[in-house]
Amino acid sequence: MSSQDIASKQELILEAGKVERQYWQDLWRYRELLYFLAWRDILVRYKQTVVGLAWALIRPFLTMVVFTVVFGNLAKLPSSAPYPILVFAAMLPWQFFANSLSECSNSLIGNANLISKVYFPRLIVPMSSVIVSFVDFMVSGIILLALMAWYNFVPDWRILTLPLFIGIAFAASVGVGLWFAALNVEYRDVRYIVPFIVQFGLYISPVGFSSNLVPAQWRLLYSLNPMVGVIDGFRWAILGGDAKIYLPGFTLSLILVVLLLLSGIWYFRKVERTFADVI
Repeated sequence: MSSQDIASKQELILEAGKVERQYWQDLWRYRELLYFLAWRDILVRYKQTVVGLAWALIRPFLTMVVFTVVFGNLAKLPSSAPYPILVFAAMLPWQFFANSLSECSNSLIGNANLISKVYFPRLIVPMSSVIVSFVDFMVSGIILLALMAWYNFVPDWRILTLPLFIGIAFAASVGVGLWFAALNVEYRDVRYIVPFIVQFGLYISPVGFSSNLVPAQWRLLYSLNPMVGVIDGFRWAILGGDAKIYLPGFTLSLILVVLLLLSGIWYFRKVERTFADVI
């Protein structure tokens, strides 16, 4: 047998996702799967429900009502805008983040059969959960528009910067979601921790009140919660007027969001090869 025949019979084995560049190319090739998983979850969530998509409006609306009564009417906390708008401008990014965290943490477990049988970039699964939560976010925005119409509130030019802060909220949701999605595969008790984090985070984030009420000496420490910068950014863009951003705290929150996103992708890629065996 000649050397040419031996060379022609040699097999070239390409392991999916072995090279980082190839993995991101695969992510683009499987973009239709991302759409399919997101659309499937949207249909499953609202199929055979009494109020359908209205549920995405009811939850943040009732929370807004409670915070408005407690902080606006009873505690009489100051506000440069109608208090319901102040609260809901914060409820939008917080609800998006909380829903993304809850959905992402269980996304891999919920698609265990798919993950164990078929190759595709596993990053698609938690990303589809974030997209589903983003749909809820867009639907909930209807309430904000209704509140603005009710109070005859017209935002100023800052509203044009809102997509920037939506992008930051998206990055925070993906970063934290990837961490908990990966951790939940190996440590199943993570699913019991997530609801506590969501509930606790709601009260330590400036949702029902303005972060300006936090004493100046604690503002930077308070901004270690990355959602503080996101919420302040939303209020600055939506409320305009006297709304201000505490730049040192916002910068710190932004740095933490970037670190969470990069470290989330790194850790997810690190343990991704073991998902099919562990799940």
